[in-house]
Amino acid sequence: MSVSTGLRVLALANQKGGVGKTTTAINLGTALAAIGERVLIIDLDPQGNASTGLGIDRRSRGISTYEVLMGDEPLKAAVQATAVPRLSVAPSTLDLLGIELEIAGDRDRTYRLKNAIRRLTEERDTLPETLRFSYVLIDCPPSLNLLTINALAACDSVLVPLQCEFFALEGLSQLLSTVEHVRKTLNADLTIHGIVLTMFDPRNNLAAQVVADVRGFMGDKVYQTVIPRNVRISEAPSHGKPVLLYDLKCSGSQAYLKLASEVIQRERQLTAA
Repeated sequence: MSVSTGLRVLALANQKGGVGKTTTAINLGTALAAIGERVLIIDLDPQGNASTGLGIDRRSRGISTYEVLMGDEPLKAAVQATAVPRLSVAPSTLDLLGIELEIAGDRDRTYRLKNAIRRLTEERDTLPETLRFSYVLIDCPPSLNLLTINALAACDSVLVPLQCEFFALEGLSQLLSTVEHVRKTLNADLTIHGIVLTMFDPRNNLAAQVVADVRGFMGDKVYQTVIPRNVRISEAPSHGKPVLLYDLKCSGSQAYLKLASEVIQRERQLTAA
């Protein structure tokens, strides 16, 4: 039984690459599915790493998020099951690289994804159980382009993965400015769900300082759970598996399970407010 009511859409966004955004999308999605949610990961990154990390071969991505955003196919047609029960993915392909130019002149260009998700929600009662999602996680590309703007216009909240490194706060302020701009112009209900600190190495004094700085700057918007730097997390994608399937007992898997519980707790607080 799902613990959430209705469909919740979270975008995982950070314009910096290599911060653990896709890894967090995959493993948070897996953890949410493990505790009873039915989850869809929408891969909006042309690199398609979320799709690959969930074991979706590039040759089997006949219908992708490109066709969905172009309006050629409904979102439900792109959805593929994964090896994780209750976790599905709408895969991406390199075709997404050109979509900004292809739809640049269209008036609804920033709402393509929102409209696709809305149609899926409207058809919910007629869909099979496998397509009745309680969570959608959108894996954004590492840039603030039209794909990311589509995600921010479509989502309820933004989840920001932030690497424990020196320039972390510098990139964060730019993203927060973009989120605020989207809230004022495209999506009045948009909120920051939380910031998850990733790749934390307790042996590194700088990492601890970054954690303290981010918590001082963002307060309780920062999740208590910190994702450690863990070799098993790095190895898992090459096997086409989330780390929770690759090695459930490792520190990385346990951290993502804790993060999922924390996300659910925040959801309960939001729906109770």
